[in-house]
Amino acid sequence: MKKNNILLGALTIMLLVVSCSDDFIDVPSRNENSEEFFNSQEDYEKALIGAYDLLQSTYLNVMLGEIASDNTLAGGESATDVPGIQEVDDMIHGTTNQQLRDIWGWMFAGVNRANYILEFQDKTEFSGKENIIGQAKFLRAYYYFELVKWFGDVPLAVDTRIQFGEQFVVERTPKAQVYAQIEADLIAAAAALPATQNVVGRATKGAAQSLLGKVYVYQDKFEEAATVLASAISGPYSLVTDYASIFEHEGENGSESIFEVQYTDVEGAGFDCLQCSEGNVAVGFNGIRQYDGPTFDSGYSFNVPTQEVVDAFETGDIRKDVAILDIDAWNAANGSSSGEGYEHTGYFNRKYIARKGDLNTGDQNLTNPNNYRSIRLADVLLLAAEANNRKTPANDAQALVYLNQVRQRAGLAALSVTGPDLRQAIDQERRVELVGEGHRFFDLVRTGAASREIDGFVAGKHEVFPIPQIEIELAGSRWAQNPGY
Repeated sequence: MKKNNILLGALTIMLLVVSCSDDFIDVPSRNENSEEFFNSQEDYEKALIGAYDLLQSTYLNVMLGEIASDNTLAGGESATDVPGIQEVDDMIHGTTNQQLRDIWGWMFAGVNRANYILEFQDKTEFSGKENIIGQAKFLRAYYYFELVKWFGDVPLAVDTRIQFGEQFVVERTPKAQVYAQIEADLIAAAAALPATQNVVGRATKGAAQSLLGKVYVYQDKFEEAATVLASAISGPYSLVTDYASIFEHEGENGSESIFEVQYTDVEGAGFDCLQCSEGNVAVGFNGIRQYDGPTFDSGYSFNVPTQEVVDAFETGDIRKDVAILDIDAWNAANGSSSGEGYEHTGYFNRKYIARKGDLNTGDQNLTNPNNYRSIRLADVLLLAAEANNRKTPANDAQALVYLNQVRQRAGLAALSVTGPDLRQAIDQERRVELVGEGHRFFDLVRTGAASREIDGFVAGKHEVFPIPQIEIELAGSRWAQNPGY
């Protein structure tokens, strides 16, 4: 399988070592490295690899984005297997939840790594530097978008690292201001980045435009979203004819892929340092418990699809059997066997479970090389359909063009609905097209449907997650906790 060199090679500078400390700072003092580093193109490239590396930890964002929604249940071995995951599933998570603390810390580590480059962006000139700076801005926007989605108001640092000691004085920034910076970064990135990159997996103009369009949709800026998403769609992308191939290894970085998180099977992770993994940890967590048979490998049976999401697929939708593995039917047809974990539904997330032959090295449950398809054309088409339907005045004719491209690829008839019926159809299409990919919870929140669809969801509270208690304490209780926690 082909993997790019973004994720290979060790960085020796202290800044790029992941910290397991009690705060989100993982950098040395500002005086260190400023004279010794960023003196060559190679230095900037090394720092950029470090900034990309934290994308691998977003496996947790993806998995919890499904479990928090009505698509899947936590699963696992028992009701006490990874308590933080079980709490998010039941909407009883609090300020000491370890998995939420991990998301906070890992995303801020990514921000700091991108800011390290941008802090010294003017130090050394060389040909092609604008591409590196554009990628750094894309990555900062990517990490900050995750932070805003999960936590709302967060500290904003621009072209400077948050330093040791500053965690005691830094303030949370209103999310509208954070969104404004995300927009500025992505506009700049789109202007600087090429349509394609020489290294597979690097951010491109289309990736920046697509993420910008999504950011606009999340803020109900539908006119702006429709415009930029149309530009992204006109890029060098096309829907894959064989939907089933997208999530297999041969489908990685294909024509539908706009941005993927690159994973490898390089050894390096353990349960005491999951963010150290070069592989997609979620694949092992999602896997079939005690499986013995062809095609797949076993795993820990987390993130199990519900009967409700299985029933959401229309008759004849070819995506159903790609997204959902009916384990009883599979075992009966293939002479395989499997065990049952907690909250067993009989279904698994087929897009992201381990396949036999995945690994050359490593542990299949911690170092799986299955890339995460973070932004793909079908997602962008459906966002563009929504933007055209919801902008003023609406352009339902264009929205239908985008929607029906996705439906017809799935083997379904084109629709001709308009207005609110079209919006409902788009929401439904996003659910079945993107099931298992981590978007559902945030789609429900931003459209105001979460309290209707998610058991235990409390409006005015669960739209965001709590700031980790350790961060409140480090701030000297100057920060107000998110409402309801």
